[in-house]
Amino acid sequence: MLLKLCYYDNPILRTQCKPIQEITDEIRQLAADMIETMDAHNGIGLASPQVGKSLCMFVMRQDEYDEENNLILGEPLIFINPKLSNPGKNEIILPEGCLSIPGLHIDVARPDTIFVQALDLEGNQVEKEFTDYTARVIMHENDHLNGVLFVDRISTESKTNIQPILKQIKEKFLKIK
Repeated sequence: MLLKLCYYDNPILRTQCKPIQEITDEIRQLAADMIETMDAHNGIGLASPQVGKSLCMFVMRQDEYDEENNLILGEPLIFINPKLSNPGKNEIILPEGCLSIPGLHIDVARPDTIFVQALDLEGNQVEKEFTDYTARVIMHENDHLNGVLFVDRISTESKTNIQPILKQIKEKFLKIK
């Protein structure tokens, strides 16, 4: 089922999410609905606050490569109660966007690797280091679980420059809250 997205300036995007205590059928359905919603909006990641749920969970599609080394999106990954650690020492600056801030893409510096501990939908502990673009998506989505948006990770000057765009987005989606 497609879920309604929450847009910039919706207070839920600034909340600290609550850990999931038990992986129930409702949580499994929420994960499936989030994947469907992410795909329908051509996203590569989606965190639960973006669909109005203050829970520590996000979904994403890991980048993969075909035989000709073209980037393709792989199977969906689900992260429940993720803990991120050991960020790489090299920072890479790349444009980021967000389904909750449509139409805005701006350069953000992030480490090139991140180690993640999380639960999967069966309640199994998963531990893995992710690199490159997948690491960036994980850090972006995990930020949502802590009430942080990618626009919080840019310079003051850049924030000043995008204020008119953020105001337009806020006004456009105000009715959708």
